[in-house]
Amino acid sequence: MNKISVKNYPMVNPTPVVILGAEVEGKPNFTTIGAFGVVCLEPIFYISVKSTHHITKGIKESGFFSINLPSVDMVQKTDYCGMVSGKSVDKASLFTTFYDEHGNAPLIKEAPMNYLCKVVQNTTICGFDVFFGEILSTLTGEDYLTENKPDPLKIDPLLLMGYQYYSLGSAVGGIFKEGLSLKNNQPTSINDEINPHLNS
Repeated sequence: MNKISVKNYPMVNPTPVVILGAEVEGKPNFTTIGAFGVVCLEPIFYISVKSTHHITKGIKESGFFSINLPSVDMVQKTDYCGMVSGKSVDKASLFTTFYDEHGNAPLIKEAPMNYLCKVVQNTTICGFDVFFGEILSTLTGEDYLTENKPDPLKIDPLLLMGYQYYSLGSAVGGIFKEGLSLKNNQPTSINDEINPHLNS
């Protein structure tokens, strides 16, 4: 199959949608973002928010934010949170909010998973503030666990690609398992280059 070029738009890749939480002027506030992810092997997340957004002010003032991972059945409220501003709408009224003892950022009880993060670094690029947050707490419900680990299929996270929301679907393989048959047939030097962490 021939490859063709498409628009250089960051949302071409599928990514989990999250609801970002922070206190702004003493009140819980939330907004939906798609610019979120992992940056290294340490418990650090990044988020990227428009510098002019109401919630950005709160993150800068408090130094904390929450990541709330919504399930597919929360798509309506998740979408709405990205459409209106916390300056004029109390979006916290959509959810049951709670706080964790490790930091000052509101979390959403209805979300299958919650992360409380403390800002450890931030930068600005193209009108967006990018915050790097150390994960202080990871919370989930017992119904979302399999063998005491978060189960993606039970969580059923909401995914974004382009201008559409999607569900996860099904598992197709295990990390560092599916490639073992190929790895075992390669010279040792190549094995180390494929993934040195397998041997650590």
